[in-house]
Amino acid sequence: QVQLVQSGGGLVQPGGSLRLSCASSGSIASFYAISWYRQPPQKPRELVANITIVDDINYADSVKGRFSISRDNAKNTVYLQMNTLKPEDTAAYFCTGWQLPDRYYWGQGTQVTVSS
Repeated sequence: QVQLVQSGGGLVQPGGSLRLSCASSGSIASFYAISWYRQPPQKPRELVANITIVDDINYADSVKGRFSISRDNAKNTVYLQMNTLKPEDTAAYFCTGWQLPDRYYWGQGTQVTVSS
């Protein structure tokens, strides 16, 4: 059973940066795609970014130019670098890995709070 373990997050001032990590207990190459989602308070969950096994990358319009997703195959870890953070980025962030055809694994979630 693969586990995804998240780290990073916390409290940051507007304009600041944070990096989230999503470490797999197995090879991240076993996932067709790994995604970051977030759920702001009292709002639905939304896709933030994803990266496929062939390095196709997609971002939500709200984070383009500010967030960057990447992976380190040697460390079996996917990162979400978040720059120029805004209060509206405040949310619980989750990573998820998709193994074909239809198996999904979720990280435990981490809180990001952007506030002065």
